[in-house]
Amino acid sequence: FLSVTEDLVRRCAEHNNCEIFSLEEISLHQQEIEKLEYLDKWCRDLKILYLQNNLIPKIENVGKLKKLEYLNVALNNIERIENLEGCEELNKLDLTANFIGELSSVEALKYNIHLKELFLVGNPCTEFEGYRQFVVATLHQLKCLDGKEVDRSERIQALQNYPEVKQKIREQEQAYFVKRAREKEEAQRRMQERKDKKQKQMESKLGFDSPYSLQDKENHQTEGDGEQETRRTVEDDEEDRRFWEELTPYTPESRLETHRYIEEKRRAKDSIRESTKKEKPLQTLITAEGKVLNVNVPKLHFSLKDDEENNQIILDLAVYRHLDTSLLDVDVQPTYIRVLVKGKPFQLVLPEEVKPDSSSAKRSQTTGHLVVTMPKVKEIILSKQKVSTSVKHSDCNTLQKNARSRQVEKLEVDPSKYSFPDVTKIIQEKEQIEQGPIRLQPGKITETEKSYVDFENNEDV
Repeated sequence: FLSVTEDLVRRCAEHNNCEIFSLEEISLHQQEIEKLEYLDKWCRDLKILYLQNNLIPKIENVGKLKKLEYLNVALNNIERIENLEGCEELNKLDLTANFIGELSSVEALKYNIHLKELFLVGNPCTEFEGYRQFVVATLHQLKCLDGKEVDRSERIQALQNYPEVKQKIREQEQAYFVKRAREKEEAQRRMQERKDKKQKQMESKLGFDSPYSLQDKENHQTEGDGEQETRRTVEDDEEDRRFWEELTPYTPESRLETHRYIEEKRRAKDSIRESTKKEKPLQTLITAEGKVLNVNVPKLHFSLKDDEENNQIILDLAVYRHLDTSLLDVDVQPTYIRVLVKGKPFQLVLPEEVKPDSSSAKRSQTTGHLVVTMPKVKEIILSKQKVSTSVKHSDCNTLQKNARSRQVEKLEVDPSKYSFPDVTKIIQEKEQIEQGPIRLQPGKITETEKSYVDFENNEDV
């Protein structure tokens, strides 16, 4: 059975920073609780306690809650009122829709002198003749019963007829006790039958020698898995139909049985779901033959730009703007690049071989995009461009300023716009600015296999 646990209480005490020692109000409704315990030890300062719509059969372990003012145990399996004498400040008690047939148990509430409101609607005792008169005459401190105010004249009349009403209540209680004994026997018999039936089904599934088991064996040999699954589903549906259509009295036993049946079905479905759920195969990034595949598991937009002027390849990956950078893992290889976004791989084969050690990755502060710059292995020697003599000094200064301004620009919001300076188109006069055309870094000049249109064969170079 399910009882009150410390973890459950802490989860329901979020409004109190999950602290339970100073808790004054807690709601434990619809938690399938079958035993009430520990609350009088953990939460001594409780003033309001909600326990409606559970499976609690008995009021217990709340007698030490001296400050408790309101107790709601509606829609449970309680059959008598007890163990509330210690709740000195109890002002309101809700026992709606329980199974209280022992109406004389309300006498236990005489010691709760502050009790003003009591709800017993939906209990078998409310059908007793003289029910309201008995409760009003027994509990002198009561101001409201079942939502109806108790006036002075009603109490005087109830006290006058109290001996006769009390005798009638006792007789009706005895008849109810006999009825409850029969209901308990019937519930016990029904549970035993269901248990025996389930045992037979388990034996047939395990393959014990019986006519049904032999027939099942033959069917298993002749039928496929799909037909077996279909037959099992039909049997489950038939069992559900029989269970829900069976006429049963509304008793604590039948309510508990219904709950257990629903819980059993839910667990069976969960186990089937777990057994049939196939593990997802690992994503293949590189085939057995060594071929690198293009993969985009996170389904991100991207663009790959071949920057020939700067002899590099630029990848722009549209990573989510608010994604933490620690969840990104960039791996640049000579022939491909792999980016793990929250563990999901993005892999792209590069058109040319690049230098992983010289590559760099940056993140835009505005769009969140990831920009990876990868220099190519094969360097290209560009031709020396002649400077036009018609260019004025002021124009050169303007171009120089534009070039410098471009270099400090950051990434645009629009991912299609980048701030990479086109240095090959900057025309500068060597005599005035003391800067020549682009020069390759020393030690990195390599022979080119192809011939270019504007290439000058200078032996000094």
